[in-house]
Amino acid sequence: MVTQNRWLLPEGIEEILPPQAGRLEGLCRKIIDLHISWGYQLVMPPLIEYLDSLLTGTGSDLDLQTFKLTDQLSGRLLGIRADTTPQVARIDAHNLKRDIPTRLCYLGTVLHTRPEDTGGTRSPLQMGAELYGHEGIESDAEILCLMLESLKAAGISRVHVDLGHVGVYQGLAHQAGLTGEQEMQLFDVLQRKAAAELKNLVRSWSLSNKASRMFSYLIEANGNASILHEARKVLADAKVKHCLDDLQKIAKLVTKRLPDAPLNFDLAELRGYHYHTGIVFAAYVPGRGQGIAFGGRYNDIGSAFGRARPATGFSTDVKTLLALSSVPEQEQEGIFVPCSNDPKQIKVINKLRQQGEIVICELPKQKGNAHNMGCNRQLIRKNGIWKVVKL
Repeated sequence: MVTQNRWLLPEGIEEILPPQAGRLEGLCRKIIDLHISWGYQLVMPPLIEYLDSLLTGTGSDLDLQTFKLTDQLSGRLLGIRADTTPQVARIDAHNLKRDIPTRLCYLGTVLHTRPEDTGGTRSPLQMGAELYGHEGIESDAEILCLMLESLKAAGISRVHVDLGHVGVYQGLAHQAGLTGEQEMQLFDVLQRKAAAELKNLVRSWSLSNKASRMFSYLIEANGNASILHEARKVLADAKVKHCLDDLQKIAKLVTKRLPDAPLNFDLAELRGYHYHTGIVFAAYVPGRGQGIAFGGRYNDIGSAFGRARPATGFSTDVKTLLALSSVPEQEQEGIFVPCSNDPKQIKVINKLRQQGEIVICELPKQKGNAHNMGCNRQLIRKNGIWKVVKL
């Protein structure tokens, strides 16, 4: 690489400069404090660990997104995390080993081999919360409420949530007798909502007209609570009533806590289908095709770590939240202090900093005045007393 290009970063890898870095850190602190106020304890999993542990229960999608390298000490294959969820599941199952419901939250960079969408980042700053040790819909409702409150705290407006249940698709696939390969093919088509492709696919498999109609209906089953009533009729033979009941109950629990919760039902919402085992949900905002937060129930991951525990959670990229935030940027202006070795000045500086003020001390022979240094006030000495004055 030529000398003048040494500053270039890999595609999809970015650095965050001031003042944006300060805003991002402040938003992280705000949301983590929110999670802690709900009883979620912060954990800090490592950025890198053995690949077989990192990919436990997550399916092939995460495998393709994970950077891999060989450990020079053990010779084993390592992975740089592309998702923190399996790590937190390991912490709950193997390290904490609690019998009570356990609430954990986390924050850290993850790396992806490819961006989720064209021109997107390959280094999201992932934040999330997980609730272990409770099977009921109440814990799913709590996680969904916490996700909505987190988006609200980030200043994200006009959010709507698509709520689904992987059991609906699993029930249809089981009744139709699909092979594992067919199930994955049809799953991909449903995610793209490619109705014409779906019809051709089920026709090529010689599925019954009834099965074909039910699969086609999943693409259309998107809307308010009336969708669930309609789905009970259309999908009556698929034995998925318990899944539809769960969706309805969770929606009621969430709207009791958050009356204005923007819930929408989408029976083709199957993100994370490879490891989710029940309710799934995704948050969207107008004008953005990709979701901004995702979650759901995943009860099976912990078993690979020697202790199966019911689990539900959500995650989001804080960088994305900051970019979409409607909260106005608050410029933090400081106090400029002229060069001096006066002990009284040092005492005043220390006191101001303890009060949360930004205090910038002038350096000998430096270039730039208070304004150039981003200060709107200055410390001056008058009658032997140091005082802060506005510029």
